[in-house]
Amino acid sequence: MTENRNTIIAILLSGIVLIAWQVFYNMPQMEKQRAAQQAQMQAANPANSSAPSATTNTPEAGSGAPSAGSPAPQQQQNEPVKDRADVIASSARVKIDTPAIIGSISLKGARIDDVALVKYRETVDPKSPAVVLFSPSGTKEPYYAEFGYVPAAGSTVKLPTLDTVWTQQGSNALTPATPVVLKYNNGEGLTFTRTISIDDKYLFGIKDEVANVGTAPTTVYPFGLVSRHGVPETAGYYILHEGPIGVLGDKGLQEYTYKKMDEAKSVEYKVTNAWLGITDKYWAATLLPDPAASLTARYSSNLVGGVHTYQTDYLLDPVTVPIGGNTTTSTHLFVGAKEVGQINAYDTQLHLNRFELLIDWGWFYFITKPMFWAIDTLNHLVGNFGVAILLVTVLVKAIFFPLANKSYASMAKMKAIQPQIAAMKEKYPDDKVKQQQEMMELYKKEKINPIAGCLPIVIQIPVFFSLYKVLFVTIEMRHAPFFGWIHDLSAPDPTHIFNLFGMLPFDPSQVPLIGHYLAIGAWPIIMGITMWFQMKLNPAPPDPAQKIIFDWMPVIFTFMLASFPAGLVIYWAWNNTLSVLQQSVIMKKNGAKIELFDNVKSAFAGSKKTS
Repeated sequence: MTENRNTIIAILLSGIVLIAWQVFYNMPQMEKQRAAQQAQMQAANPANSSAPSATTNTPEAGSGAPSAGSPAPQQQQNEPVKDRADVIASSARVKIDTPAIIGSISLKGARIDDVALVKYRETVDPKSPAVVLFSPSGTKEPYYAEFGYVPAAGSTVKLPTLDTVWTQQGSNALTPATPVVLKYNNGEGLTFTRTISIDDKYLFGIKDEVANVGTAPTTVYPFGLVSRHGVPETAGYYILHEGPIGVLGDKGLQEYTYKKMDEAKSVEYKVTNAWLGITDKYWAATLLPDPAASLTARYSSNLVGGVHTYQTDYLLDPVTVPIGGNTTTSTHLFVGAKEVGQINAYDTQLHLNRFELLIDWGWFYFITKPMFWAIDTLNHLVGNFGVAILLVTVLVKAIFFPLANKSYASMAKMKAIQPQIAAMKEKYPDDKVKQQQEMMELYKKEKINPIAGCLPIVIQIPVFFSLYKVLFVTIEMRHAPFFGWIHDLSAPDPTHIFNLFGMLPFDPSQVPLIGHYLAIGAWPIIMGITMWFQMKLNPAPPDPAQKIIFDWMPVIFTFMLASFPAGLVIYWAWNNTLSVLQQSVIMKKNGAKIELFDNVKSAFAGSKKTS
């Protein structure tokens, strides 16, 4: 039974790692190649604008509910792609200047279409360019937010559109201390005033007022949208959502990938207490209407000139501006980094519907979120996320010490009764059933649980995957350094054994076909060595097939985990080391011989003999 158990454990572990490597590495690499090819095709035929049309598919007059297509993207003819800086410089704009965001608002259309995140850089080099999130129409990757009004069906009232040039009043720049006021008079008795404010992080406030000095009341439908042109480059991992997202009232979390959105074309929901937008791995742009507002939320994908335009928008219920009166609507826009603390703060501040779900914690959030909290808290104490991961590993070991203690104690007892088991096999050489019955009686007598050795491994698996999720999805881990050559715990170890860790002038990962398998860094090797020592702590299995599996397992793990985040590999190596120490202490306490050095010595002796 012990032999069968060890074989099953080995096969299960190998299978789990093989599947994880396939899902988290091989498939995403294929997806990235597909996305790159698609991006090259799009570059030759880009789109320019998906601004809403104020007169297309408007609601029926007096219906009180919008139609399926409002607001809708306006399909325009393709124009040559221009440099982003040139496009921005070619139009009148209001500067955005905050500690977290720089950019501008276009006076034409009052569109928020120029946002860069100054706290985050494209690479680990602090001098690299800031991460650009929003870009205006006419650039390579248009991405923006817009707010406005849709008229009632049959109405001829003149409303501001994407071609309207607003007049700036008051402050010359949008800062946390100075809101910006924009005005537009339609010449027919309606004056539109938009006040845009911003905090010191990523939250815009938009307050729209319509004053009516005309001769008739006017009914309008306020809307907000976030639009993105082209299929963006995504991480392509199945454990991470990228694309349209929102929590839509009682409909709950609604997520669509770009591919799924292309198939669906358009989906809409009549809800209250909703927010929606578009998310990337680390960044997002989301519309945050008043939670009490009744609205129609929509996700859509439109093909314009051969390029997909993705849009999330909402349309509020109609408001009527009486003669001599005015109406006011307010909303918010989040444009920025998905920092855990800030997302939670906005969730509480604005009374949003689970805005925390903007961060993809996954199905096992009840493990992943506490794991992040522990690592983040320790990081604030020690000032290094890598050290925090090591400390969390110790804490996990301490929490599960009683269970592991029983497991290793049972393993020690198993080793102690090996001579008796060997005697049983000699006594009943041809009767496997009798052997099993006698062994079970012996286990019962000695109070041994034959599957106890599986428990440390079973415990380690959910911790492993929760830590992987934390390293992969939380922006706090992005570009977080450890020591030495590890400058980003969320990225694989950048060193390569096959170029002698940089001594040879080539990158082995670029070798065709097998390059992915050659990207073996220093920390994966350390992890493999610690795993090998852990395997050698126990005597070699008597079955040759089992021995081969156990001998090759550290090598398999080394290659498989090489492409995983460095923080995860460091955790695994540290966990292996702690396990060796813990098991050695427990085995010694239970009177079992620690055969680590004897097994290591015999392994090298066997290698020399074979040579």
